[in-house]
Amino acid sequence: MSTKPPSPSLTERRKAATQLDIARAAAELFTERGPDGTTAEDIAHRAGVALRTFYRYFRSKQDAVAPLLAGGADRWREQLAAAGPEPGTGLPQLLERSIAASLTPADEAGAEGLRWTRGLLRAAAEDPALRAVWYRVNQESEERLREVVAALAGPGADPLEVRLAAAAATDAIRIALESWAETETGADAEGSPAALAVRCLRELTGGMRLFGPDVSE
Repeated sequence: MSTKPPSPSLTERRKAATQLDIARAAAELFTERGPDGTTAEDIAHRAGVALRTFYRYFRSKQDAVAPLLAGGADRWREQLAAAGPEPGTGLPQLLERSIAASLTPADEAGAEGLRWTRGLLRAAAEDPALRAVWYRVNQESEERLREVVAALAGPGADPLEVRLAAAAATDAIRIALESWAETETGADAEGSPAALAVRCLRELTGGMRLFGPDVSE
């Protein structure tokens, strides 16, 4: 049975809002000028905060975009955990359905999030520090996903299989977004992030016992 996490306090919500403002400012500047042409001072000025405020939240200019890169995965894990297991529905189906839904923009905010991700991944191709932030975000997401997968799989699940499933789901999304970012494909067209992620998940989990002999069509 899923449990709802406690609501964030007003202070936590204000902190998150400030971080997101800074992240968007950094993403805008990276898109306009590239990471090399952007300084922390530029980002702070664009976000309307003091430089000391910037460094209160982020260690570097590349680190500033982490909230944007992590936002989609955070929402996906929360929704997956809140939904919990469904009678008659296996783990493969739950993961596939939730991944496809999370990568299919339901509104302009969702579409904007994918556009930011595409732009940042393109910028990361030429910036090792920005790539490192992307990989760190994915590693942290994978670690948090293990608990969710364990709850969905049930008490008898092999911990190694749970860990592999969390890694496969995280990598499926990562590889799908990276591959999509290299193209001009729309977010809801053939070759979309959702379609690519489901394909990646099936390929990565084909031999896993936790997923059974076949992943449903």
